[in-house]
Amino acid sequence: MNRSLKKSLFAAASAIAAITVTGGAVAFCGFYVGKADTKLFNKASKVAIMRDGNRTVITMANDFQGALTEFATVIPVPVVLEEEQIHVTENAILDHLDAYTAPRLVEYFDEDPCVMYDRLEMRMPQAAMSLSGASKARKKDSLGVTVEAEYTVGEYDIQILSADQSDGLADWLKQNGYKLPDGAEKILGSYIKQGTKFFVAKVNLEEQAATGLKYLRPLQIAFESPKFMLPIRLGTLNADGKQQLFAFMLTRSGRVETTNYRTVKLPTGMDIPVYVKNDFGSFYKSMFEQQVEKENERAVFLEYAWDMNWCDPCAADPLSQAELRELGVYWVSDGGSNKPGIMPRRPMPQARDVFVTRLHISYDAEHFPEDLMFKETNDRSNYQGRYVLRHAYKGDAQCEAAEQYRANLPKRFENEAQTLANLTGWDIDAIREDMNQAGQNFDEPKKGSWWKRLWGNDAKEG
Repeated sequence: MNRSLKKSLFAAASAIAAITVTGGAVAFCGFYVGKADTKLFNKASKVAIMRDGNRTVITMANDFQGALTEFATVIPVPVVLEEEQIHVTENAILDHLDAYTAPRLVEYFDEDPCVMYDRLEMRMPQAAMSLSGASKARKKDSLGVTVEAEYTVGEYDIQILSADQSDGLADWLKQNGYKLPDGAEKILGSYIKQGTKFFVAKVNLEEQAATGLKYLRPLQIAFESPKFMLPIRLGTLNADGKQQLFAFMLTRSGRVETTNYRTVKLPTGMDIPVYVKNDFGSFYKSMFEQQVEKENERAVFLEYAWDMNWCDPCAADPLSQAELRELGVYWVSDGGSNKPGIMPRRPMPQARDVFVTRLHISYDAEHFPEDLMFKETNDRSNYQGRYVLRHAYKGDAQCEAAEQYRANLPKRFENEAQTLANLTGWDIDAIREDMNQAGQNFDEPKKGSWWKRLWGNDAKEG
């Protein structure tokens, strides 16, 4: 089976199925200068989950690339979905949620060491459904598969299936043009034993043409279930390596964690060399890969947890109440929207009682043999992946404090270099050289570079 055909099955929801340090309001401050969003990672899937009691709304971004006739997705669901429980939404909403929660880079500029003043806190500042007609449930007796319902929603033809046995379901899917990867029957069988239904979708080419869009919009499903989980096992079958899953959880209570895998906070708040500003993406990918290896490739990583009333610093404006409602956050107000620009410190009534958790999972079948199981917590402490650049003061300050400040710079720069090497695994000598080339040093006449002075090689020059 060629790679494009393998990818076609379960492509839309490859991550979720193949189906799905500080606390309080303490200001971090600093200028926001960059973010590490999902675009940094290949094979990355995004899913937003609203969870309130047993109510669940899952929004799945489609990263499918290829001929639309090859698109197909199979998603385990706990119940037979009615038409009004299926929706098509816009990519822009998930992109906004990604940008808002992305790990971020901030920078500070040292003031004149001879001048004392208070540091100013710088703050940045439903799609139409077309019904083809729900059919009465019909059963292929020879295969044990029941088509519980059929709909056309947006540009998708959707069927809800139940099955008695995995081989019958596999045969039915193959007969209807779905290309199953090796190992699918065993996993399908485990879902069937749990009484799981199956949401299957293909592109309706006529409806897709009518949208005028060159891409597939996210699918959204809503249901009630006591289980708070994402089925990811089918998505590992046709993967040629690790996949990246970004799960954005929206709750009223607080932070969401996994119960069957460790939830680990990424390192945050470190000072790193200022040259990283020009390549924050490479830094973040290397740092994340180091953490995955450290946790033996079995952890779920927390990248962001915050009350959506505010942010500091803001990598993007918080979502508007209209966007939140589109993602299933039914308890926010109907009217109004957030104004672009500076984010106020006071709570915004439009986003009240919405807590967002961003989880990042790098997974494969070997290290993630089980579906992801979640729990809500009452922990509303704020956390964000945040990395700091501190620019040295370069003015000609003349005072005792300035002399002491300059004397401390080599040690500070070395600490930043060591921190970067420890976080990323990068070569320390290469980091020092990059820092020198970027001008992150302090040279005095006839004394050579501060790196030489630090190691004593040039201490007596001049």
